[in-house]
Amino acid sequence: MGYDGEVAVGQELNQLLRDGYFVYHDFPADRFNIDHIAVGRKGIFAIETKARSKPASNQRQTAATVEYNGRMLQFPKHTDTQIVEQAKRRAKWLSTLISSAIGEDVAARAIVALPGWFVKRTSPDGIPVVNPRQFTSLFEHIGPRELSDKMIRRIVFQIEQKCRNVDPVSSICEEEKS
Repeated sequence: MGYDGEVAVGQELNQLLRDGYFVYHDFPADRFNIDHIAVGRKGIFAIETKARSKPASNQRQTAATVEYNGRMLQFPKHTDTQIVEQAKRRAKWLSTLISSAIGEDVAARAIVALPGWFVKRTSPDGIPVVNPRQFTSLFEHIGPRELSDKMIRRIVFQIEQKCRNVDPVSSICEEEKS
């Protein structure tokens, strides 16, 4: 379920490419990964995907609704505060990485994506928590932390240095044959 959720979120985020965003998936960090990163004129975003199964019910929308009060997620059968905190930690880590690499302070913003869930927000506080189908609207209306084209290029260069350093499988296979 986790992988399918990440693929669904990735497909929705890839729609932002048309709007000039740079989108990265499964970004390697210290001992974890950042599920998705989006970089564009409105800022840097670290997106944490959480795919959760829904309880069986005849009332699909009610059973698939999670309430978010700015601090915790209230699923139909449990409450979770860790998801939001984890997303914030990932964004902070990304901010530190990029800021130290480019020598200027930048702040990545955290977003939680819950594929398949309706999110009922009960407070304006906290980070965005959304169904990934809401990304287009979220990114249209989110308050900008304006980045210049030059700054975007600098940030993207640093991200690509870290995520585009994997040897292709064919070169690994060739080394094993030798």
